[in-house]
Amino acid sequence: MATPRYPYSDLKEFLVVLEHAGELHRVKAAVDPTLEISEIVTRTVRAKGPALLFERPTRGEMPVAINLFGSHRRMAMALGVEDVNEIGARIGELVKPELPVGWAGIRDGLGKLLQLKSVPPKKVRTAPCQEVVHKGAEVDLGRLPGLQTWPDDGGIFHNYGLTHTKHPETGKRNLGLYRLQQHSPTTVGMHWQIHKDSTAHHAVAERLGQRLPVAIAFGADPVVSYAASAPLPGDIDEYLFAGFLRGERVEMVDCLTVPLQVPANAQVILEGWVEPGERAPEGPFGDHTGFYTGVEPFPVLHVECMTTQKNPVYHSIITSKPPQEDGPIGHATERIFLPLIRMLVPDIVDMSMPEPGVFHNCLIVSIRKRYPKHAQKVMSAVWGAHLLSLTKLIVVVDDDCDPADYHEVAFRAFGNVDYAHDLVLTSGPVDHLDHASYQQFWGGKAGVDATRKLPTEGYSRGWPAEAVMSPEIVAKVDRRWKEYGL
Repeated sequence: MATPRYPYSDLKEFLVVLEHAGELHRVKAAVDPTLEISEIVTRTVRAKGPALLFERPTRGEMPVAINLFGSHRRMAMALGVEDVNEIGARIGELVKPELPVGWAGIRDGLGKLLQLKSVPPKKVRTAPCQEVVHKGAEVDLGRLPGLQTWPDDGGIFHNYGLTHTKHPETGKRNLGLYRLQQHSPTTVGMHWQIHKDSTAHHAVAERLGQRLPVAIAFGADPVVSYAASAPLPGDIDEYLFAGFLRGERVEMVDCLTVPLQVPANAQVILEGWVEPGERAPEGPFGDHTGFYTGVEPFPVLHVECMTTQKNPVYHSIITSKPPQEDGPIGHATERIFLPLIRMLVPDIVDMSMPEPGVFHNCLIVSIRKRYPKHAQKVMSAVWGAHLLSLTKLIVVVDDDCDPADYHEVAFRAFGNVDYAHDLVLTSGPVDHLDHASYQQFWGGKAGVDATRKLPTEGYSRGWPAEAVMSPEIVAKVDRRWKEYGL
């Protein structure tokens, strides 16, 4: 079979591409989705190993594809580029400098960009995802090889379900990525965190006394799977963004039992309703923080229809203490959205979100410092910026420091800071999953000003010159390096 070309029509095509590139390993032995798959995947990720296709899981009726995005190379392959920085550069070139800055600028600028440079989803009448249909009493979530990832997890979880909802009043669609706990053969818990758009949709439906239609897709093409995780403004359609990344329209099909559309080439679709006022205990779950999140009441989806491709492949992900597969996904988001973050906070030159910081815990930014307390101004702007508002630690460095060079960042933040003057302590919203905050949803935050200090900031001693070698000697040693026999 010839290697498919980008954009891939579905997950199976992407698996072919990975296999031809030596980036996919087929596990032919029977493997238990309870804990065993998790341990294998965790070891593989930490050994910088390939994507995995478990062909014979001992639960469910389909193979499990996992660790698909677990390296920078595979993440770039998923998005059809050599390096994910190419996408950020492309966005940066297209976003017009005269667009207004701030959150309105991001929303309006990104919306105009996608309208101009993308194509809307394309509705089709028939779809591979509906080749096999199970309704009513035929629905059985046991057909899916859902995973129990950690010993104290509350049960079986589906970790890469692309959840579709729409605003009950405006009809605006949302595509999100939320964990799903399987409560029974026909019900799953919806882990809708407080800051998520689907939570807002559900709140409106409950206020109106309406049940909320929900559709969940597993195994969409890799671009759509990535787009579900992207931190887009609530009024930007994830499928428009996916079309921009693909350079081609995403095919969508009407669900059979709920008034929603889903990706036509997904492997599995669940359709159902969330009833107003209904909650069930969800958790514990070993999350990307590396700790178990506790049991909380969350809405319940009653699945009334399950459709699949013939011979479907189930897609999932393992979450735990870094490093894990979500690290390269987060890195891609950082690089793709950097131009838009610059619209929101124009002072930022570059940024990095270290994987050990687990997304919201740490942000390093570089600035071209122009005035006293410029770094503190940037901290305040970041803490007011959409989901960046959840950041717990901000480190600000000068623009001659690469934020991704953690050794250099540490040198500046550890040894070149007077914490009595350069440390900002405050409190504000934190991630729903943050276990360290003394109160859920809000907690303490810190900002470290690791920039060179100005006399106008009260630094009267005169900031010293850094000891660096002269360019002439560096060039001379470069030329003669072989002579030294080192």
